[in-house]
Order: sequence, then C-alpha cells, then structure tokens
Amino acid sequence: MSQTLYQRLREAEGIRLLVDDVMAAHLVNPLIKTRFENIKDLERAKRMAREFFGAGAGGPAPYTGKDMVAAHTGMNISEQEYLAATDDILGAMDKHHYDEETKKDVLAIIYSLKNHIMRK
Repeated sequence: MSQTLYQRLREAEGIRLLVDDVMAAHLVNPLIKTRFENIKDLERAKRMAREFFGAGAGGPAPYTGKDMVAAHTGMNISEQEYLAATDDILGAMDKHHYDEETKKDVLAIIYSLKNHIMRK
C-alpha cells in the first residue's frame, strides 16, 4: 500500500518544518516579501498554512481558515507573485529532501488553486 501525501510530507512535524521554511523564504523573496512582512499575525498565518497543507494532503486535522478565494480577495496577486511563492515552496521541499513524486503532487495542488488565488 502506498503512503498518502500527508505521510510523504512527514505528517504534522514535517509540514510544520516545511511551512516554517516556506514562510522564511517568502520573507526574503524580493517579489513577495512585502506581502508577508505586512502580515499582522505571522504565527497565525503559519498555523493556517500548516492546517491547509495537512488537510489538503489527507491529514487528520481539519482546515479551519477561510477558503482560498475569501483569503486572497483584494490582494490582486499577480502570476509573477504566484510563481515566486510556488518556487519558494518547491525550494523548501528541496531543502527537506522530498522525493520528486511528492513535489509533483504538491505542485499539482498548487496549480489547482491558481484561479482561486490570483487576481482576486
């Protein structure tokens, strides 16, 4: 039996480490850092990202945040910014030595959300 994406992401602890590194990368990425520097409660944003990743990957805990459209409405995120955030996620996955299949599955999820996040 193959592992779920949640298991391949190393469950809650792996997702926590991944989200921490993704957020750190966003904060230094010149294309998107100002969006993250201006978040009033970065720890809450990290918690929501962990929940989102975990629930979306098949983990046991629910996602309690806003849907992607509601969370990004008014932000007018460009394709360039979206791709920069995607690159940060994949870079963090490389740092944690995730296999290509896991990265491909996460990338598929990222792209499935594109129209729910961009230009809202």
